[in-house]
Amino acid sequence: MIIAVPKEADDSRSALIPDAVKKLLALKDVQVLVESGLSDYWEDEEFLAAGAKVEKKHSKLLESADVVMKIHPSEAKDLKKMKKGALHISHLDPYNNRALVEAYAAAGVNAVSLEMIPRTTLAQKMDVLSSQASLAGYAAVILAAERLGKILPMMMTPAGTLAPAKVFVIGAGVAGLQAIATAKRLGARVEAFDTRPVVEEQVQSLGAKFLKVNLGETGQTKDGYAKALTDEQLAKQREAMARAVAQADITITTAKLFGRKAPVIITADMLKGVKKGSVIVDLAAGSGGNVEGVKVDKEIEVNGVHLIGIDNMPGEVALNASQMLASNMVNLVSHLLDAETGALNLGEGDKPDEIAVGCVIVRGGKIVHQSILDHYKNL
Repeated sequence: MIIAVPKEADDSRSALIPDAVKKLLALKDVQVLVESGLSDYWEDEEFLAAGAKVEKKHSKLLESADVVMKIHPSEAKDLKKMKKGALHISHLDPYNNRALVEAYAAAGVNAVSLEMIPRTTLAQKMDVLSSQASLAGYAAVILAAERLGKILPMMMTPAGTLAPAKVFVIGAGVAGLQAIATAKRLGARVEAFDTRPVVEEQVQSLGAKFLKVNLGETGQTKDGYAKALTDEQLAKQREAMARAVAQADITITTAKLFGRKAPVIITADMLKGVKKGSVIVDLAAGSGGNVEGVKVDKEIEVNGVHLIGIDNMPGEVALNASQMLASNMVNLVSHLLDAETGALNLGEGDKPDEIAVGCVIVRGGKIVHQSILDHYKNL
């Protein structure tokens, strides 16, 4: 079985690194083929030394592949170059990418969506969303601190005492918790909010204050995501947010709804009350944005407030992001590959693998994921 890894377009991360090549080659009957210039951090010679083969021609690499590993989905024109029955592993955003999902089925290319890997204990080591979100939370604080015109920690000097910066984090998922931890390590005074009361203890354990807002019934989905709020709940939340954001030097927003547009939490009116010189980082900019007026992959000034809407925040720390992605990929392939036969388990049979059932979207020329099929029927 040939596992092929093409270069990514407009992304400094890569889906594989040399150390991960060695782990893949330890699997039964596996060969690894990488596109020349795959990584900004590891040379072709390092991939060769690890045991991979390097291919200069993109089309030839795809034609040779039994499994393609990527961060971003392949375009329809590239799918036509792949073997029927080959497996493509990448982010796919299947709820919002129907035409592309159908293109995979039409091309006869099986597809795994990395976003759909179940959020279970067994699947943690394959969970790309969590590994990259953790880095995004860290990078967001570092970037905001660099843009802010003041230091984060309290500093006592002969010239006087400098008060610590105030950091407000909206959303205490993986990215939010890492942002809280990073801001605390840098000496800031941190406050956080989440619609799920269950995360209050986690926030406090990191040394931050949890902002309580009585929204009534909220909770989370079975996969640990925050449930969508009603219009009335959103209004209450925005009222509390307005006060907190107005007092903050840095605000990090992380609120995403899986498969849906991100909720607007900070409105244009709220921005008018934010201190000039403050920094707001919107980690949901790529899925609609939590901040009204944010621009995807842009940094803009609004009423003297610096808005950062970088979609690929893990790409700001691309070396570590690539290490974690590669580890996730290796763990996923190792799980799907039958150690005795060398065949891939894609969720078929009388006792299908739960992880495969959760993340395999297309198999045998058909869309097979029930949740995705139901979603398309309702469009």
